[in-house]
Amino acid sequence: MGKTGYFTHRDFWKHEMGRGHPECPERLDAIEDRLLATGVGDALERCDVPLATLPQITRAHTAAHVEHLEELSQRLIADVSVGGPAYAQVDPDTSLNRFTVLAARRAAGAAIAATDAVISGQLENAFCAVRPPGHHACRDQAMGFCFLNNIAIAARHAVEVHGLKRVAVVDFDVHHGNGTENILSNDPHVLMVGFFQHPFYPYSGADHPAENMLNLPVPAYTKGMDVRELIEMMWIPRLEAFQPEMIFVSAGFDAHRDDDLAQMGLNENDFTWITSRIHDIARRYSKGRIVSMLEGGYHLDALARSVEAHIRVLADL
Repeated sequence: MGKTGYFTHRDFWKHEMGRGHPECPERLDAIEDRLLATGVGDALERCDVPLATLPQITRAHTAAHVEHLEELSQRLIADVSVGGPAYAQVDPDTSLNRFTVLAARRAAGAAIAATDAVISGQLENAFCAVRPPGHHACRDQAMGFCFLNNIAIAARHAVEVHGLKRVAVVDFDVHHGNGTENILSNDPHVLMVGFFQHPFYPYSGADHPAENMLNLPVPAYTKGMDVRELIEMMWIPRLEAFQPEMIFVSAGFDAHRDDDLAQMGLNENDFTWITSRIHDIARRYSKGRIVSMLEGGYHLDALARSVEAHIRVLADL
């Protein structure tokens, strides 16, 4: 039985977007506390998290995008030292502080390191408790709490560095992973499957996706059993036909019924079931290889319970 890696780093706590913002460092505290209290953390292999390099990042993003983020960061660092603003806005809900780019590069580094460790056989699978999240970050645009697209960077790394021919991306965040779709559309090496509340931020994903994208828009108040049925009917046959050599998961837990940022009706049992179906596909076609990256989930207790449920499946607990 393979080991499950756990990738996190103190830099992820340094990024924050102001008092009261839902995408906050306390999200990681809640997860860490839950894994400690339940003993689940004892079963995981804690792993080092490097910084992603520019060549690794620019497999998914333009160099101009990375330069723009670095410039904003350097300007903030200079301004804060003379009493200037602590944040730089990139959209109405998304801002940098002086540690944001460091945290984003570290999150992308976690994705890369986890991919390397899983492909080498050092780990069977991995969960990366990272901030900021990534799946709204487009090739040349930060948005929706996201700056660098961790999943897209990792998927491209698996293909271009490790030579995998077929990788799957599974996105179960309540919001459409528009950034991942923007970067990976029409990539013959990638199949992306996802469900998301619609119509809802970022108001995309329902119209004419590329052939390698299987998007399942669902209305507000959709319950877990309905989502399970859609997954069984739509995702599973596509994944089986594709036979991925590795699976990347955008693990957002904001479709939970307790999460106030959305209006869907899932609970932790549904996340257990979804993870089990992904795990089944990975065991059959991908040598068990899964790298899962934290995306959304803003009700702290529901998030912690859901991550625990997700990790229990990955670690066979």
